[in-house]
Amino acid sequence: MTEAQFSAIALKICLTGLVLYMLWIIYNVGKESGAGRYGMMILFIALGAGFVSFVAKGVLKFFMAQ
Repeated sequence: MTEAQFSAIALKICLTGLVLYMLWIIYNVGKESGAGRYGMMILFIALGAGFVSFVAKGVLKFFMAQ
């Protein structure tokens, strides 16, 4: 395994872990603040929009390269 292959695999694994951790943080903030269903939905939409757009950019690059 080359360094480039290892870096690509490690980036995908670590980035997935980071996104999951951020989702847990958003959930925890909503739970501790006492947000209801609507408040939790707003939290996930507003705070999750950043990494959703990052993932969408990767998906678009993948499909446009083919």
